[in-house]
Amino acid sequence: MSDDILITSLTGAIEARPDDLTLRLHLGGLLVDAGRAVEAVAQAGQVLARDPGNAGAQALMQRALTAAAPPAESSAPTEAEPGPADEGDPLAAYEQELSPVVPPRYLASEGPADPLPTGGPPEPARGHDDRKFDVESSGIRLADVGGMTEVKERLELAFLGPMRNPELRKLYGKSLRGGLMLYGPPGCGKTYLARAVAGELGAKFMSLSIVDVLDMWLGNSERNLHELFETARRNAPCVLFLDEIDALGQKRSNMHNTSMRTVANQLLAELDGVDTDNEGVFVLAATNTPWQVDPALRRPGRLDRMVLVLPPDAPARQAIIELDLRNRPIAGIDLPKIVAATEDFSGADLAHLCESAAEYAMADSIRSGTIRMIEQRDFVRALSQVKPSTGPWFATARNVAMFANEGGAYDDLVAYLKKRKLLR
Repeated sequence: MSDDILITSLTGAIEARPDDLTLRLHLGGLLVDAGRAVEAVAQAGQVLARDPGNAGAQALMQRALTAAAPPAESSAPTEAEPGPADEGDPLAAYEQELSPVVPPRYLASEGPADPLPTGGPPEPARGHDDRKFDVESSGIRLADVGGMTEVKERLELAFLGPMRNPELRKLYGKSLRGGLMLYGPPGCGKTYLARAVAGELGAKFMSLSIVDVLDMWLGNSERNLHELFETARRNAPCVLFLDEIDALGQKRSNMHNTSMRTVANQLLAELDGVDTDNEGVFVLAATNTPWQVDPALRRPGRLDRMVLVLPPDAPARQAIIELDLRNRPIAGIDLPKIVAATEDFSGADLAHLCESAAEYAMADSIRSGTIRMIEQRDFVRALSQVKPSTGPWFATARNVAMFANEGGAYDDLVAYLKKRKLLR
C-alpha cells in the first residue's frame, strides 16, 4: 500500500475515532515523511490539546515544525515574487507554510487597490428599495456555548421549548412573539449566544446595529427600521438580534435630538406589531448598560424579560481556553491553574490571554532561532500583563444594584454581587 493511500485510510479512520491519539501520532509521522509537515503540525496539536503532556506528540511537533521551517540559507525564489515589504524577511516563507494552522498577522491584499476616481462626483447611493439586509443561517448550537446554564434555561422556557412543541404551544396558547434582553459586561458572549439560539432552532438570523438604521435624511431611519423588521417577518421563524439596544432605544427623557426620539418610537411600534404580525419573530437584544434603555422597551410584549450574562465560570473558561489552543503548538500547560487565575475574565479576555502567550513563545523562537511550543511560562508572563476588563462594569453595576433596582429588575445582579461579596 502506497503512503498516500495509507494516509487517506488513516485520515478516514481518525474522522470516525477523533480521540484515538495513537492513530493520530502514526498519521502525523507519515505526513512528515511525505513532506506534508503542516498537516502533521495540526495532528500533533490535536493530540496535545487532548493530552498536553504527551511526549510522543511533543516530539512529533518539534519534528514537524523543523521540517516545515524554511532552510536558514536559501536563495531559491518562491512561487510568488515577494513584494517590497517581504524582501529580507526570513519569516515570510515560514508564515506562508504554516498559514493553515497559524493565520498570518496581517492579511495580504488579494489584488491591486481600487483606482482613485478620475473625474466627476461619486455615483449617488441607490434608493432604499434596493437595499438588502443579511439573513443568515447559523451553524452554532447551544451545546457550543460554555456555561450560561440559567440563560439557556430562560431561553428554553421563553422560545425554544414552544418552538419545538407546536401542539403543546397551541394547547397552552403560547405565542412565539416576544423578546429577551441580554445584559452584562462586554465580551461575555451575548452575540454568540444569539447566534446559537438561531442555530438551535434552524431559524434564520438577522443582526441589527445602529449603523443599519441611522440615515442623514429625515424619515429614512424609521423606514430602514421598518424594512429590517419586515425582512425578519418574511423569513420567520427568525431570530432578530438588536445589538447595543441602548443606542437605538435609550431613554427618551434624556434625548435632545428629535430624530432619535422618532426612531425610538418606531422601534416600539415594530415590537408591538400594531400593523403587522410578529408571530415567529423572536427578538433578542443585547446591551452593556440596561439602565440607559427606555423603560417602555421593557414592558410586557416587548423586551419584557431580562437575563444577566456573566463572565464565564470555571468550566466555561476551561472550554474557551481549550478551544483557543486546539490548533496551537502547546506543551506542559497547567490548565486548572490558568482557569483558577482567570476569574472575572470575559471570553474576549481569555482569547487575548491565549494570543499573548502565543506571541511570547513566537518572539522567543525568533530570538533564539529554535522553534519551541507554547508553555506554561508563557501564560504566567501573559497573566502578568492581561487583566480582566469587567472590573469597571461591575463598579458601575454595583451602584445601579444599590440605588436603582426599582421593581426588582436587577435582582439577579444583586444576588451575584452578594455572592461575590461585592455588595452587602
